[in-house]
Amino acid sequence: MSVTPVAGVQGTVQSAIALASARTGIDFNYLLGQAQVESGLNAQAKAPTSSARGLYQFIEQSWLSVVKNHGGEHGLGWAADAIQTGANGKLTVSDPATRRAILGLRNDPQTAALMAAEHAADNKAGIEATLGRPATGTDLYMAHFLGLGGARKFLGALQSNPDRIGAGLFPAAANANRNIFYGPGGKPRTVGEIYERFAARLDTGAGAAGATGLASVTLGEGIADGAEIIPGNGESQSGAVRWAQATLDQLNGGARPVQQRAALLRPSPDNARLAYLLLASLGGL
Repeated sequence: MSVTPVAGVQGTVQSAIALASARTGIDFNYLLGQAQVESGLNAQAKAPTSSARGLYQFIEQSWLSVVKNHGGEHGLGWAADAIQTGANGKLTVSDPATRRAILGLRNDPQTAALMAAEHAADNKAGIEATLGRPATGTDLYMAHFLGLGGARKFLGALQSNPDRIGAGLFPAAANANRNIFYGPGGKPRTVGEIYERFAARLDTGAGAAGATGLASVTLGEGIADGAEIIPGNGESQSGAVRWAQATLDQLNGGARPVQQRAALLRPSPDNARLAYLLLASLGGL
């Protein structure tokens, strides 16, 4: 998807992502980069060839699963309770109107970001338990692409033999995503090459959205609700505080022109993560 939202909409989306990061501890930069790659930060994005919708392009079954598992933690108990598992393992909602409402939440930035963060947290725990090492942003993105089971298989192969051909491990995925598994002239890519391409794609997405790419480094715990906010390398605490307070003033009805308010919704790249989390702590999200 290549749709670029207008500044005000983009600010709303980024604020929703910052809130999800603060509530779950999943890194803001990772969530922002993933949303940029998946939808161009367009909460209304719709895939032309699948059921994928919204900011994080959840397909129907993946969305029903994460809402079933985590909806109750975020005020969506009514939705979680309505989702049932059939005899064939498929998730269903008996009432058509309720089903439409639950699936429609994929287009709500706040709900989508929260569920994406919870999904990433589940994948992070699963990957780290299997591989015995901390997960990187690219590891989590592989889980988003292949599912947790597929990511475990892929990352295990990457660890033991990075020169192994990816299409041989995932023939169905390769058939549906030839541009990922095959290079120019139809040359099959190795798992190492595929991983590097995903890392570059995620870093590019994070950079395009004004965040620092974390695709190829270990993801530590983010800043969850109630935690102390400490700037990382290159982050200006004073600049982040000024941006967060100024943005909060505008959100509370400041008199500046629309153009100036829009500019406030884009902090500098070096303090973006800290600035959005400070805004959340100040009550602006």
